[in-house]
Amino acid sequence: QVQLVESGGGSAQAGGSLRLSCSASRDIFGINAMGWYRQAPGKQRELVARIIRGGDTNYVDSVKGRFTISRDNAKNTVYLQMDSLKPEDTAVYYCKIEAGWSNNYWGQGTQVTVSS
Repeated sequence: QVQLVESGGGSAQAGGSLRLSCSASRDIFGINAMGWYRQAPGKQRELVARIIRGGDTNYVDSVKGRFTISRDNAKNTVYLQMDSLKPEDTAVYYCKIEAGWSNNYWGQGTQVTVSS
């Protein structure tokens, strides 16, 4: 069973930066996309950023220009560089890897807290 291990969460001041990492416990065949989602208290989980096999990326409007998603295919790792953090970025962040026809792997979540 593949496990995704996230790291890099924590606390930051508004305007600060954090970098999240998510690595798979073993090689994953046929990765189609890698992404980051977040869920704030009382809200639904939302897509933050996603990168597909060809390298195209998409972001939720609220993080465009501030967050950058990247990957290391050789390491089955996806990153999320978060700059100019805002209190509204506070949430639990989850990584997701989509592979094959319908295999979706989720990380356990990492808390990001931004104070004003």
